[in-house]
Amino acid sequence: MLTRKQHELLLFIHERLKEAGIPPSFDEMKEALDLASKSGIHRLITALEERGFIRRLPNRARALEVIRLPESIAPGLNPARRFSPSVIEGSLGRRPEPSRAPSASNDDDASAIAIPVMGRIAAGVPIDAIQHKTRSISVPPDMIGGGEHYALEIKGDSMIEAGIFDGDTVIIKSANTANPGEIVVALVDDEEATLKRFRRKGASIALEAANPAYETRIFGPDRVKVQGKLVGLIRRY
Repeated sequence: MLTRKQHELLLFIHERLKEAGIPPSFDEMKEALDLASKSGIHRLITALEERGFIRRLPNRARALEVIRLPESIAPGLNPARRFSPSVIEGSLGRRPEPSRAPSASNDDDASAIAIPVMGRIAAGVPIDAIQHKTRSISVPPDMIGGGEHYALEIKGDSMIEAGIFDGDTVIIKSANTANPGEIVVALVDDEEATLKRFRRKGASIALEAANPAYETRIFGPDRVKVQGKLVGLIRRY
């Protein structure tokens, strides 16, 4: 069994080989896994080689070959970058009714918390910035924890490999900072909002899609404001 970091590195190498035909550099691997030094990457590569997942090719710089992937990985997906959302199925259309006393026979309804739906957000080409409250939905308290939360309806398919689809409703915890790799609501130039994975590229900010059809967008740090972090998802079938 692979550790989380071994798993992330294996999938990062695999995806880079598919996209560019060459493996990533040690600096790129260090940044992708948010490690402090390249020595950690050396240890992870050695562990993957010993377990038969990769092979170092002799007499070639940066030469790595992925021999196999964990059996749990579906072809064509990138679990190293995939968000595994907490999903509520079938409850998207239900609105809270604060004026009605909760039923004693339904503990879920009694403990549900109402949060505002603040319009639509793009998981694709950015659209207009977040709107004002349109309605409310009820979510279980263990989905959101502490802090201020709101919901947004997803439009677009740029985050499908993170398990986020057109028509989903995402639960967002308000925040103005993010760690590399987190999925965030990003406001670009105070005009357009989008849901993307947050990365840093030197002094710049990268907004990364989870769909190979979309390019990563790079902005100066003064052009992007983090509005919140993804914590859950509601899907209606």
